[in-house]
Amino acid sequence: MSSINSVCVYCGSSPGRSPIYAEEARVLGTDLARHGIRLVYGGGGMGLMGEVARAALAEGGEVTGIIPSFLIQKERMLADANDLVVTQNMHERKMTMFERSDAFVALPGGIGTLEELVEISTWFQLGQHTKPIVLVNSEGFWEPLLSLLDHMRREAFIRPGLDVALHVVDGAADVVPYLLSVSTTQREKVPVRPTRERM
Repeated sequence: MSSINSVCVYCGSSPGRSPIYAEEARVLGTDLARHGIRLVYGGGGMGLMGEVARAALAEGGEVTGIIPSFLIQKERMLADANDLVVTQNMHERKMTMFERSDAFVALPGGIGTLEELVEISTWFQLGQHTKPIVLVNSEGFWEPLLSLLDHMRREAFIRPGLDVALHVVDGAADVVPYLLSVSTTQREKVPVRPTRERM
């Protein structure tokens, strides 16, 4: 059994329409820090990414930012992070985030957040890891995705035994209590590392 020592948070580089999204990001960052859980995230200083990281740092938490070189200026890399990893491309970024994390949490975000969540869920579905995945459904943000997954099940594209293992919570305050109640039962079977950026 492995305890949860580090958590990867996927979230938007924008703050979103509702101020509740930023509030939830701050709650999550604060809770992770208070429980001695390292935050692993995309390394940016903007939007929800900046909110969760700064909240963790303000509470004395450990923060690892992982960012590809071409996004350093665009996402305003947060130089205050305890540990900064600059990668060559997005594939290396995602693999590094995966390797350094014991669990994954998705806050609201855009296409990038969705892509990261879907990829890590697919790896779970295909038996490549057993790490917990938590979806923070703030303001019902992820309801369209949950409806789409239900549709895929009804249409038999998500077959029994190959379901998507998402634990859905209504708010960020529920994330850490859930993670503390679970442990990964085996270390990940690491997917093949990409050798080059795919267009």
